[in-house]
Amino acid sequence: MILDDIVKTKMKELARRKRSLSLTRLKEQVAALDKKPLNLATALKGDDLRLIAEVKKASPSRGTLCQNFDAVKLASTYAENGAAAISVLTEERYFEGSIEQLADIKTSVTSIPILRKDFIFEPYQVYESRLYGADALLLIVAMLSSDTLTDLIVLSHKLGMRCLVEVHDEEEMERALDSGAEIIGINNRDLRTFKVKLETTKRLRPLIPRDRIVVSESGIRERKDVQKLRGWGVDAILVGETLVTASDVAGKMRELL
Repeated sequence: MILDDIVKTKMKELARRKRSLSLTRLKEQVAALDKKPLNLATALKGDDLRLIAEVKKASPSRGTLCQNFDAVKLASTYAENGAAAISVLTEERYFEGSIEQLADIKTSVTSIPILRKDFIFEPYQVYESRLYGADALLLIVAMLSSDTLTDLIVLSHKLGMRCLVEVHDEEEMERALDSGAEIIGINNRDLRTFKVKLETTKRLRPLIPRDRIVVSESGIRERKDVQKLRGWGVDAILVGETLVTASDVAGKMRELL
């Protein structure tokens, strides 16, 4: 399973990071921060469909997506052309990202929330996200127990960050709702096979109460995809590969929105 391989790699990477900065010291540095995170939930509310634009250099299924990749420049383009928030993939081996890259983007883009998208399963990663400037973070239900999911949401909120809680099927949806998730992401990509089916959003959307914020993720390539999703009642879309690989990023954003 691709997800299992990614998690194993992430655990080794996390062990290295803990050796260079202990949890105790990490907590001390986070406690010294004085600037509050921006609210992702507020950014995604409104009458119009909102866009979370993703900074993503590579993927396990397609390899490197952009040879002349400039993360900060791409994020700035997103912010200047109507993105409600920016997602930054920080996983190193399979997605060629880094948490340092997120920090650089946060320094340049201060007007909209920055979401850390990674494979997060320990409190250490939540504190780390806050230290490096994330306003929000991704939690993938498929890789977390119900208790861990709830604990990570509570900790994130304590530190001022919101959570995009990602689901792929009905069982995960039930656990996400039980956890009290405020923002629910429906991933149209099966993380175990990496196959994409946009209709996953259509199937799962009716299960979500109207007081939650719904984000559709993956497989969104054309204006007609966005029109379908709007009709199915989502509040926002998260788009990565379609934007990263576009010859005219700003133009592609205008087309989708």
